[in-house]
Amino acid sequence: MKKKWYDYLWVVSMTYLILGFFNILFAWLGLLCFFIPLIISLTKGNKGYCNRYCGRGQLFGLLGGSFGLSRKKDIPKWMKSKWFRYGFLSFFLVMFLQMLWNTYLVFTDARSLKQVVTLLWTFKLPWHWAYHETRFHPGVAQFAFGFYSVMLTSTVLGLITMALFKPRSWCVYCPMGTMTQLICKAHPHRKS
Repeated sequence: MKKKWYDYLWVVSMTYLILGFFNILFAWLGLLCFFIPLIISLTKGNKGYCNRYCGRGQLFGLLGGSFGLSRKKDIPKWMKSKWFRYGFLSFFLVMFLQMLWNTYLVFTDARSLKQVVTLLWTFKLPWHWAYHETRFHPGVAQFAFGFYSVMLTSTVLGLITMALFKPRSWCVYCPMGTMTQLICKAHPHRKS
């Protein structure tokens, strides 16, 4: 079967993580992974992004499948359950809102910029080399540090579940996948 252009979007996911390591402002590009799935699910009423265009899912499939870094075990039933997926989505939304709040505080000069990437919401990794003062307000960088933290954390969680279970196990409980699934269920053109 001939590969299509979108079969190589895993390169975009890798590039994003690498660029953010060297210049945190590249983290803003991650918003594409946030808005494109929402736009597709709102306009088409399907999960086309998850099924075809998600570079992160492709990356996990490649690492776990082609490179054999996965145990290829079934994901536990509780991770597939609605309560876990919706709970995980809620948790991620709270973390996202906290990131926006911190960005707001920097924009209003109530707090100074913290050049830190937080991994797994716990471990603070100093990322000072990735940001050099620019003509942008420090709030722009604060958002980038926060968003990169979210993207890096979700990638690490995906890698862990990829190694323990099937390659694309992350896709089962991915907050964006859960959100687009909810949108698709409510879409007026949804086929019953």
